[in-house]
Amino acid sequence: MILFNNLWKVMKEKNISQYKLINEYNISPSQLTRLKRNESVSTNTIDKFCEILDCDLSDIMEYKKNNSRKI
Repeated sequence: MILFNNLWKVMKEKNISQYKLINEYNISPSQLTRLKRNESVSTNTIDKFCEILDCDLSDIMEYKKNNSRKI
């Protein structure tokens, strides 16, 4: 399972609000909702966040093994 919990910490550190993401960087509210729920998002979306926040993937997302999930 991919978790985006660190994303919110980095946004706070960089002083970038959800409002700013939506209105200045054209991030859709639905993408923010998906990230809040740790749902799947495109690599394009993740790329945008890394660019906006000037960070690496590992700064905003992490992998946690989910034993109950079947592939």
